[in-house]
Formats: sequence, structure tokens, C-alpha cells
Amino acid sequence: MENMTEVTQFILLGMTNVVKLQVPLLIIFILIYLINVAGNLGMILLVLLVAHLHSPMYFFLSNLSLVDFCYSSAVIPTVMAGLLKGEKIISYNACAAQMFFFAAFATMENFLLASMAYDRYAAVCKPLYYTTTMTTSLCICLATGSYVCGFLNACIHIGVTFSLSFCRSNVIHHFFCDVPAVMVLSCSDRYISEMILVYVASFNVFLALLIILISYIFIFITILKMPSSAGYQKALSTCASHLTAVSIFYGTIIAMYLQPSSSHSMDTDKIASVFYTMVIPMLNPLVYSLRNKEVKSAFKKVVKEAKLSLGL
Repeated sequence: MENMTEVTQFILLGMTNVVKLQVPLLIIFILIYLINVAGNLGMILLVLLVAHLHSPMYFFLSNLSLVDFCYSSAVIPTVMAGLLKGEKIISYNACAAQMFFFAAFATMENFLLASMAYDRYAAVCKPLYYTTTMTTSLCICLATGSYVCGFLNACIHIGVTFSLSFCRSNVIHHFFCDVPAVMVLSCSDRYISEMILVYVASFNVFLALLIILISYIFIFITILKMPSSAGYQKALSTCASHLTAVSIFYGTIIAMYLQPSSSHSMDTDKIASVFYTMVIPMLNPLVYSLRNKEVKSAFKKVVKEAKLSLGL
């Protein structure tokens, strides 16, 4: 008879089984995580401390930094612990918790990027009405809506995935509890569950992409009508950073999730996952902010004030 004992823990295969690569990978991931923490938490503190950064653009940037820090922290420490200790076992509940928080914060990033696109539309296309359009209440509503959608989406992911039975292999061919990697281990009929998740993910991703696309269509139309080359270059440079992050984020998400699990290659998924769990959260503060003159001047101001207060 088939063994129907329910799985109580999973084994994560991790990034690689090659022993020689584990130490270099651990060093790389530690550096990535330190840059991630310094960049994202530093951006949040900078926005809080400097008064002239209290604007809608930097409000969304600080929220994006918080989400980036949280959803990378849901994954990277587990990976580093596995490389350091060689401990690849994760309990059933811990796996579910990791999947929940990762899905929640990734969805929040999805809708925050859409909110930022709308903010850029208001700034470029309606500069005279920007302060009356992007009010404090609207910004709070957009950010709160992103968080609510994130947690609702995570509840759906967890409910659908862990309503399945896991009574066969407990070996996850990934370095964290990602939905496709866990769902493929189920001994239940997972067709309906896969379709639910594909439709939910498709709705979330394409709704955000539609908002971004419409916003940028109007932005580019406005830019092309600008008589001043300086204004043209300023508007274009502001949008270029956002578009770069959007392209990387949505490119990996669409490749990963909007396909049936039978089409997944686990090795390819691992490479893609490294980008959106580690690289993108690390790069976002650089892409969005460190090339920004206002952020640079604010950083210099904070450092100068800190030196004066310490008597240096």
C-alpha cells in the first residue's frame, strides 16, 4: 500500500551541492545582505530625518525600501544558515511562514511600483496640480492598499498550497519555500490549485503592469511635447530608474509564476529567484536614489550634522 504519512518537514537542496562553492556563495550572500540592509534601512532613515524629502516620491521610496528589506530577509538568512551550518531541514510550519511573508512582501512591491508609476505620471504630466493630486491621504491609501493586497494574496497562496497533501518526497529543489517548488511535491491533484494561483498572480501582475503602462504612455507623450531639452532629460532620467527596476522585477516574476509547474526548470528558477530575492532589493536604493541629487545632498547633510553632534 502507498505510504500516506503526511510530511512534517522539508529538505531544501539549496543553491548547490558542490562543497567548494559553498564558502564563496556564503561570502557573496553576506555582502549582498549587508548592502541590502544598509541601503534600504539607510534610505528609510534618510527620508524620516530630512524634511525636504517628505514628498510623495520619497514616501513611496521609503515604503519600497521597507518592503525590499522585509522580503529579502524572509529568504536570505535561511540561505546563509544553510550554507554556514549545512542544515537544510525546515519544518512544515516554518516553510509555510516563509512562503507567506515572501508572497506578501513581493505582492506589496508589485503594487508599490504601480503607485510610484502613478506618482511619476502626476509629477510629469500635471506638475501644476501635483500637490493637490498626490495628497497625503492619497499616498497613505495607496501604500495601505499595497500592504492589504499583499497579505490577502499571501493568504490565498498559503491556503491553496498547504490545503494539498504532502505524502511523497519532502525534498524541495530550491533554496527557499517557493510556491512552484513546494507545490510540485504534492501527492494531491494540483491542477485546480495551480490554476487558482496562476489566475490570482496574473490578475495582480497585469493590473499593476496596466497601471504602469498607461502611466508611462501619458508620460512619454508629455515628454515628447516638451520644448525644453533640460526638462525632457530631467523627466526621462526620473522615469528611467523606475522603468529599469520594473523591467527586472516583472521579467523574472512573469517567467517564474505565470506558467504551469510542469513547465518549470528548477535550476532556471533558482537563478531567476536570486535576482528578485537578493539582487533587486539590493539594487533598488541605488537605482532609485543614490544617483538622485536630492538624496546625495540629504545624505551629506545628515553626515555633517552627525559629525557636528559628535564633535568630530
